[in-house]
Amino acid sequence: MVERVSWFSKVDYEIFLFFESHDIGATAKVVAYNIDYVPNYVNRRLRVLEDAGLFSNEGGIYELTDFGREFLAGNVDEDELPEP
Repeated sequence: MVERVSWFSKVDYEIFLFFESHDIGATAKVVAYNIDYVPNYVNRRLRVLEDAGLFSNEGGIYELTDFGREFLAGNVDEDELPEP
């Protein structure tokens, strides 16, 4: 799992855990349902993570980017993340 990042919220870690276990494309609503959070909040956080290059969004379907996979694997330090 990823290290603590100063600008992450608690749900961001839950989002990463979901995608670590399910390497799929999913809507914010599907992710929210599976991690027991409100869909609008998950969608806002996914957009922040997308702005940081960790996720891509095609038509409302979010997927980890290669950079996001590297981050999840622990190969990216916090100082390498663009703070949104």
